[in-house]
Amino acid sequence: MIKVLVTGAKGQLGTDLVLLLESLGYKTFGLGKSELDITNELEVKRKITDINPDIVIHCAAYTNVDKAEADRDSAFLINGIGTRNVVLASESIHSKLIYISTDYVFDGSSSTPYHEFSPVSPLNVYGQSKLAGESYVRDFHSKFFIVRTSWVFGAEGDNFVKKMLKLYHTTEQLTVINDQVGCPTYTVDLAMSIVELMISDKYGIYHISNTGSCSWFEFAKEIFRQSNIQANLKPCTTEELSRPAKRPMYSVMDHVGLRINSFSILPHWQDALNRFLIQIGRKQSPDFSNNTNEG
Repeated sequence: MIKVLVTGAKGQLGTDLVLLLESLGYKTFGLGKSELDITNELEVKRKITDINPDIVIHCAAYTNVDKAEADRDSAFLINGIGTRNVVLASESIHSKLIYISTDYVFDGSSSTPYHEFSPVSPLNVYGQSKLAGESYVRDFHSKFFIVRTSWVFGAEGDNFVKKMLKLYHTTEQLTVINDQVGCPTYTVDLAMSIVELMISDKYGIYHISNTGSCSWFEFAKEIFRQSNIQANLKPCTTEELSRPAKRPMYSVMDHVGLRINSFSILPHWQDALNRFLIQIGRKQSPDFSNNTNEG
């Protein structure tokens, strides 16, 4: 039986990965922060060696983008050094490694979608620390997949969809950024794509998101449209809504790696949102219509 170890197993993606892997019959070891401190080199080495997995999926990460600006050391300790620890331990037992990265490795200055061979230039500490993790993977592992994803939403934990639905009940008017454009990604679809990668030997960097793109404002509009909610939404600019960390204005990803390696392309983000709203019980009608490619 193939053994798969998932770090960050209590997070949005980690939760769905563990559920999917178990349903497919893999012997799955889902380790959350309390079960594995990835910044502890000896603990990582011991745990991974003891389990001896065939595949390691490294989801654990420091993900608070704004907090990272003032907490640089922690971001690099977890996303850089923590990843190095997982990489070295995985390589020592010859397991495959899948590292989850981000669209924030790009600066957003492009006017066309970023592909896997586009130059990277992160704007914020979070993106820099995730890129450091990518570097450790490329430098020290021989059988790796780097998966860059974006605007993730799933049933476990917090995300933009849940935040909008919650704020609707507490805020008279919702102000949402309309000049940042990217690709929403449903963790269920992302998990299925990762499993498709991991059983192959087509190593390298992959951009994985649901297809189509939108601004955060367009995303919010679609959330409320599909939920049959009349929300009072107001668009704003990034400049108007000041935040500690800079974000890329355009981080739409092109899925060149999936296409040229004959992997499945994910469904449109509006279709993914529909299924997610049904999953969390916020979809008032099972019908899905008006599937337009915005952005």
